Amino acid sequence: MKIAFAFVAATVGVALFRWLELPLPWLLGPIFACLVAALAGVPLAGYKPLNDSMRTILGVAVGATVTPAVIASVPGMWPTLLLVPVMILAIGMTGVPYFQRIWGYNFATAYYATMPGGLQDMLIFGEEAGGNVRTLSLVHATRVMVIVVALPFILKFVWEADLSNSPGAPIASVPLDDLLIMVFCAGFGWWAARRVGMFGASILGPMIATAAAALSGLIETGPPAEAIWAAQFFIGMIIGSKYSGITMTEVRRDLTAGLGFCAILIVLTLIFVEFIFRLNLAPEQEALLAFAPGGQTELTLLALIVGADAAFVVTHHILRTFLVILGAPLAAKVYDRRRTED
Repeated sequence: MKIAFAFVAATVGVALFRWLELPLPWLLGPIFACLVAALAGVPLAGYKPLNDSMRTILGVAVGATVTPAVIASVPGMWPTLLLVPVMILAIGMTGVPYFQRIWGYNFATAYYATMPGGLQDMLIFGEEAGGNVRTLSLVHATRVMVIVVALPFILKFVWEADLSNSPGAPIASVPLDDLLIMVFCAGFGWWAARRVGMFGASILGPMIATAAAALSGLIETGPPAEAIWAAQFFIGMIIGSKYSGITMTEVRRDLTAGLGFCAILIVLTLIFVEFIFRLNLAPEQEALLAFAPGGQTELTLLALIVGADAAFVVTHHILRTFLVILGAPLAAKVYDRRRTED
């Protein structure tokens, strides 16, 4: 029933956003509608296998854009890739003191709430380190929601990006053999990536498999628009549903803390984007999507919709996620040492 309630709320959100002609109705509509329903006390839930399967569509979409020219451009990304760990350090140096001194979080909760890694990864590491899992969940859900909601408006009103572009060709125009190959790449890539323990397996596995197919000439198109819209719908539903069961105490403390942190993140992101643009290291739209500390899934969607260089965006988010996950065990050891000294 919780999943059904979330589905109905998300559907209403899409209809409302389309009626009001607001940007990204298939993504932002479900986010807002599920958030409102959750705050009203409606029990909501996502369905993880379905969510993961939607992520494979994004992996296939990005992989299909990989061409020999894109591969040749990767070494040229090194100046901006070197700025990724600098960005993570800046976030950590501002976020951890913010959560500890202003909101009274312990070090584990403050650290894992600050780090812009994958939600599931940060919850697992945070719980093992002694952090408050519910607080971490709400702060990260707020981070992803605010970044995903703010970016389309920034893209539209600052760079006049056309967010009404279809994210792909109609399914009727995509060759059947291409569709079958992409379905195989999605399933096999996901399975293989999980077998080897790859982080972000549901996106990266299909992306690698589809890239191989695209580079070898087996496919010449990406996923149809209907598949991308479905991915937006269910991903938006999942983000909004994370607020299900939230209490007024949590709204006053964790949701407010998360919103304040989002303001810090947006300021830091704009500083880095301006620096990158001034040095002519990358176009502003690509820099914004690559350095915005939102979810990799959601930012990949935005890159595909506005026609940005999806490979550039994904490469930077993979590095960010890898570095954050790599540093998580080290932070846990620091916290254990602090508790022992106390």
